[in-house]
Amino acid sequence: MNQNLYFEDIKEGMEIPTIKKNPTTQQLVKYAGASGDFYQIHYDMDYAKNNGLPGVILHGALKNAFLGQVITDWIGNSGKLKMLEVQYKGMDLPGTPVYAKGIVTDIIDENNINCDLWLETDKGDKTTVGKAIIQLPKK
Repeated sequence: MNQNLYFEDIKEGMEIPTIKKNPTTQQLVKYAGASGDFYQIHYDMDYAKNNGLPGVILHGALKNAFLGQVITDWIGNSGKLKMLEVQYKGMDLPGTPVYAKGIVTDIIDENNINCDLWLETDKGDKTTVGKAIIQLPKK
């Protein structure tokens, strides 16, 4: 975690350090227990396939959490995540890595820095896209 990121360090177009995630079916079962989301498409292979899916898929909220992690790891303990929103554009499967990425898109003022975030596959497909507004301390 970067604990020394300040408002003055930020420039539009700046990339947020990528985080590689390697979701597993075990992680999905644990997430189901923690979140209370026991929809079978997230842990029961037969059920998922019988419903037209290629297999069990990641929880949307788990993918949201991956994007939350990439931004909060970057801004550190002194930064503030003021808003995070995501849209699900595709399915992700356990056993297939995803990459949480982002970029600074707009510095509105010292209290509002806009960032675009996304989950990307090895093939470059963006399966989840989002936006965040952050605030950073000044030097």
